[in-house]
Amino acid sequence: VTDSDGNKNFIDATEDYVKATYASYEEVPVPLHEPYFGEAQAREWRDQELKDTDWIVAVTDHPQLAAYKTYRQELRDWPSTADFPGTKPTLGS
Repeated sequence: VTDSDGNKNFIDATEDYVKATYASYEEVPVPLHEPYFGEAQAREWRDQELKDTDWIVAVTDHPQLAAYKTYRQELRDWPSTADFPGTKPTLGS
């Protein structure tokens, strides 16, 4: 979509939403051979997961503290792995 200042942005939305919200847009289909979950979205997801689990680190008696610490380390390491962005880390993996 192009906003009122002329900035172009890529969004993932239904066409009905885009038509109702933006004055102009260009549909860009995702090629079948490329992963839908791109690097930028993967980093955003990872960053949010880290934020969402920050509080657990301070709870030293949390029953899953070790699992969360491992998960958070996997999240931090993920962008440098061959699995990025295709396979997300999971808690307890």
